[in-house]
Amino acid sequence: MSLLSVLDRRHTIAPPGFNRWLIPPAALAVHLCIGQVYATSVYKNSFIAHFGTGQTAIGVIFSIAIVMLGLSAAVGGTWVEKNGPRKAMFVSASFWATGFGVGALGIATTQLWLVYLGYGVLGGIGLGIGYISPVSTLIKWFPDRPGLATGLAIMGFGGGALIASPASRQLLSFYDSGYDPSVSTSVADGHALVLLFLTLGVVYFLIMMFGVANIRVPADDWRPDGWDPAAVATRPLVTTAHVSAANAIKTRSFWLLWVVLFCNVTAGIGILEQASPMIQDFFRGADGKSAVSVVTAAGFVGVLSLFNMAGRFAWSSTSDLIGRRPIYMVYLGAGMLMYLLLATVGDTTIPLFVLLAGIILSFYGGGFATVPAYLRDLFGTFQVGAIHGRLLTAWSAAGIAGPLIINGFLDAEGKPGTLTSSAYQPALFTMVGILAVGFLANLLIRPVPVHHHEPSVSETKEPVA
Repeated sequence: MSLLSVLDRRHTIAPPGFNRWLIPPAALAVHLCIGQVYATSVYKNSFIAHFGTGQTAIGVIFSIAIVMLGLSAAVGGTWVEKNGPRKAMFVSASFWATGFGVGALGIATTQLWLVYLGYGVLGGIGLGIGYISPVSTLIKWFPDRPGLATGLAIMGFGGGALIASPASRQLLSFYDSGYDPSVSTSVADGHALVLLFLTLGVVYFLIMMFGVANIRVPADDWRPDGWDPAAVATRPLVTTAHVSAANAIKTRSFWLLWVVLFCNVTAGIGILEQASPMIQDFFRGADGKSAVSVVTAAGFVGVLSLFNMAGRFAWSSTSDLIGRRPIYMVYLGAGMLMYLLLATVGDTTIPLFVLLAGIILSFYGGGFATVPAYLRDLFGTFQVGAIHGRLLTAWSAAGIAGPLIINGFLDAEGKPGTLTSSAYQPALFTMVGILAVGFLANLLIRPVPVHHHEPSVSETKEPVA
């Protein structure tokens, strides 16, 4: 049997008695690897020194990757549904690893455009395909607990940086004896950066192959023991019908949910993008010195990553109990309150600031993990992966809007390193307004009209492209 044949969907159907709890680890293997995109700040200063450019030019690498994530997920979503998770995860691993390889070439030749092409474009395609590849499969394996299942996997994307950040620092110190991982201003040389990218590309490819080898799809007639599909229809906004990806984007509910995700992500990125300087600025005294050291600020970023990761699992699992619309009312409604408190009393004490920012980031992560289950409720399982891919364009848009809003306000307030908590108030109040828009959009979501339903599609039937 050829390699390409092994990757076909028909060869991934699970045998009778297969343990469905083996699927989340396979999905987690992919998401932990592509979650490295949140750790690019580790070598940002080294890139600035190596290429002799500014923060904006290096920050574009991350922006390109996030934009390509949304675009590739949207364009490739139907292909992923048709070809199955194994082939999709293999393609993701190939693009992700190749992106590191081309990026390493760009570092070695001091050609920044090659890093844009490699890590940004090719790696971004790997991000998008990898992000959505296990989602539809997880929902079909866990129709009784879709929020828990997708939360387990997508938690890995939020937690990928927790592994990648310290690992990258240690690798850089191993490849460059002059690099000190405990000093934030320390920069690694170009040779060490090349070896880091090559190492990450190879290691991540091998780990993702574990997911490729172990992923399975359920047989058409498989159901969890004791689960009654008819019971699903008794819950608000949950359907037993099915909607294709082409029809889903014609519905008002899809675009309302797009707005919901865009608002939730825009607000979360506002904290995530400025986390380290923000906590220092909030506790900067009249003498211009901050009560928070650089090392403490770096630890704060790690704490936020934990909140982000935990929120993806805890909140999405909670949505299985209280429903998808109510949990987004928490994300957006309580999020408004957290932002108001952060703007008005966030500079009172450091523990209060960390708590408020952490809760906001938990809502940010929870929104990502819950949205696939929300889509399943509204549109069924027929092409939920493809619909999810189209919805992730909201992430791409928010990835641009969030930093622009925050940085635009901060640039008007003064220079970095001189700002105080009052400088952040206009941006934080703007985020309250954005979350209010998302809150209203969530309230307006209604069941999909019958004329958009597929005539007759079984719960797990393989879709036609």
